[in-house]
Amino acid sequence: MKDTYVYRIGENLYVNLTNRCTNRCVFCVRNGKETYEGHALWLRGAEPTAEQVIGELGGADCREVVFCGFGEPTFRLTEMLAVCGYVHSAGKKTRLNTNGHGSAINGKDIAPLLSGALDGVNISLNAPTREEYEALCRPQIGGAFEATLGFARSCKQNGVNCWFSVVDVIGGEKIALCRALAEEVGIPLRVREYIP
Repeated sequence: MKDTYVYRIGENLYVNLTNRCTNRCVFCVRNGKETYEGHALWLRGAEPTAEQVIGELGGADCREVVFCGFGEPTFRLTEMLAVCGYVHSAGKKTRLNTNGHGSAINGKDIAPLLSGALDGVNISLNAPTREEYEALCRPQIGGAFEATLGFARSCKQNGVNCWFSVVDVIGGEKIALCRALAEEVGIPLRVREYIP
């Protein structure tokens, strides 16, 4: 089966840049799966170049291009930004779905680079405290919860349109605590439906 770099769901095109991730979330759709919505997202070969992704995007016939595959897209920051430039040249919008560890991964604050490149950044929060985050998301790096909050704050400071998201499976009480934390950081919270 051919590796999938670009796939369509509804009106959007999704870009699958990597399988690498700093989390091992208990609810992740990739747990025990190699496909999602019929698309083979587990990359068996090399990660795609920006040119390969752009080639598969073609004229970007979509509402927006979303960086969201089986891994954390900010591992491929350079490629992602190159693809963003192409998508904007085609007159389309871009969005990043991220766990918020991009600055930790790249060893620098990446939020200034995202300003103007991305039209929206969805940051997975998923828990209101460090302890709950570590139990639910099982991060493979130290200080992951704080890295997520710091990334969100920097995005806001740099004028990046961003929001936190949580999966509804965590329950109403924890969602309320996450909403309070989001208000403290100063960005909105969106609640996503759990996809088994």
